[in-house]
Amino acid sequence: MVLGAGLGSRLDPLTRSVPKPMVPVVGKPVLGHILDHLRQIGIRDVIVNAQYLNNVLAEKIGDGSAYGVNVTIALETELCGDAGGLKRVQSFFDDGSNEPFLVIGGDDLTDIDLEALVQFHIEHDAVATMPVKRVADTSQFGIAVVGEDGLVQRFQEKPKPEEAFSNLANTGMYVFSPEVFKHIPEGQFYGVGNNVLPDLLAKGLRVAAMETTRYWMDVGNVAVYRQAQRDVIDGLVHSELPTGAIRVGDCIVCAGAVVDGTIDDHTVVGHRAIVEAGATVLNSILWDGAIVKSGTTLENCIVGEGVSVSSSHTIFGGIIVEGKRP
Repeated sequence: MVLGAGLGSRLDPLTRSVPKPMVPVVGKPVLGHILDHLRQIGIRDVIVNAQYLNNVLAEKIGDGSAYGVNVTIALETELCGDAGGLKRVQSFFDDGSNEPFLVIGGDDLTDIDLEALVQFHIEHDAVATMPVKRVADTSQFGIAVVGEDGLVQRFQEKPKPEEAFSNLANTGMYVFSPEVFKHIPEGQFYGVGNNVLPDLLAKGLRVAAMETTRYWMDVGNVAVYRQAQRDVIDGLVHSELPTGAIRVGDCIVCAGAVVDGTIDDHTVVGHRAIVEAGATVLNSILWDGAIVKSGTTLENCIVGEGVSVSSSHTIFGGIIVEGKRP
């Protein structure tokens, strides 16, 4: 399951016209990178919950065939938390096999070894298993104390820095055994970090944690979004570029893009985007169909899908997108 129902308010204004999982990273939606990763390890059936701008997600992802997987989209009329959303689609996993399954956040850009994670879960006979990674700022994550046996001893959701007892962050990705559904109530807002994990530990059930040093980024705000582009371009995360994309120096130019100007640094030019002659684009991100008119200079900017920019002044650090405030 990919969790795709959040509002993405921390990514505003990028999420005024697209839901958070559909925000493009180097010309491909974050969700597209996730589906590619799942296909690479042999997963073929994926369910995605959707609420905010669900029509956009459904239109762009469709049945998943473009990514080589079968996607089912489950609409939520109201947000019910990550665990609550999982409970709503329990029937998707009830195939009688009792096999574990993966749950991944719709804004997670990662190349974590998910096959190893599943194996770790099975070897530890756990109800829930999560990859954990050491972080400098614990305030944005759930954190865990993990014993030498790989089992979680304590868990704390988004503590204040002075209250944190660990720097091992929960990445928000999980392997669950079907038994977990017994511990998620029907029809109410319920969270994995706030409710499920503390409940499992309180009941003495096995929660495992696999420490990783592989790339993982929660693309949850604009600053992190910008960094994610650079990381993909620099090869810090193993990820498939969109079909037809090429590198020009440190620039990624996607299929059908027209570039006629000065492109430098970590610039991304999306499908069918146009940089007219006489325009200058530096260290910026152009979404699909964006147009930078002649004489315009952009530096450290983000231009949304289909947006045309024309200015006689240099624009520094601008975000130019369609869409009203949600």
